[in-house]
Amino acid sequence: MILILGGAGYVGTAFRNLMERQSISFRSVSRLDNDYSTHSGLKRLLDETKPKFVINCAGFTGKPNVDACELEKTQCLQGNAVLPGVIDEICADRNVRWGHVSSGCIYTGTRTDGSGFTELDSPNFSFRTNNCSFYSGTKALGEECLQASEHAFVWRLRIPFDHLDSHRNFLSKMMRYRRLLVATNSLAHLGDFVNACWQTHVLGCESGIYNVTNTGQVTTRKVVALIENILQLKKDFEFFDSEEQFMEQAAKAPRSNCVLDNSKLIATGIKMRHVDEAIEDSLKNWIWAS
Repeated sequence: MILILGGAGYVGTAFRNLMERQSISFRSVSRLDNDYSTHSGLKRLLDETKPKFVINCAGFTGKPNVDACELEKTQCLQGNAVLPGVIDEICADRNVRWGHVSSGCIYTGTRTDGSGFTELDSPNFSFRTNNCSFYSGTKALGEECLQASEHAFVWRLRIPFDHLDSHRNFLSKMMRYRRLLVATNSLAHLGDFVNACWQTHVLGCESGIYNVTNTGQVTTRKVVALIENILQLKKDFEFFDSEEQFMEQAAKAPRSNCVLDNSKLIATGIKMRHVDEAIEDSLKNWIWAS
């Protein structure tokens, strides 16, 4: 039995779909049907289900975007920083391994040599560096709570996308935003991400942090060019002149734009497509929301 926390969300649904495709027994819960955010609630849930592995997709991202976290700080702190520590404590007490969906948004930019950040690099977009959004700060705190864990995988997701039109899909956002910020980022195809995360468990990989992103990096302009070439979208894409203009006109909280190195993940034998291939495949198989 696999237990999925936050199974009704964007990432949780992808994990549920993976379990169904592979005919793996699982139970998916959301906070609407089970308050697993407390010690007592989570203990009851684990004692009831007796899972062999727990997947935590729960967290607080804010709607419609991370700017909302600046106003809902209590929920954000509870979901992203406190809850992972609670899950780890209870899973450790029951000797159950588990995986936590974290985020690469705890970084900004690249390493000084231009390469991507590795799992050994300290976050540079966090409360400790005093330059982040509240959301990114809480995600970094969540990882700090798990630093000494012997039972947890920490899977860093970075700007998810796939072929299904959705308000959470990065490609959909690119098509719908009136004006775009020019930036360079690592991305993660949602299907590739959940596949890779599951494989860390199946293969018995060492617990710890993994940057689970597609190989390579991509610019906003490259993504737009692929959208224009493949979907033939009739839209004139506009771009902000600078990040300063973006912050003045379109955002309340600073945004993370960064590159992550997925070498540690690849070294386990788990394969990840190049980000260009994953984007092209998603656009060629694009399904518009009805």
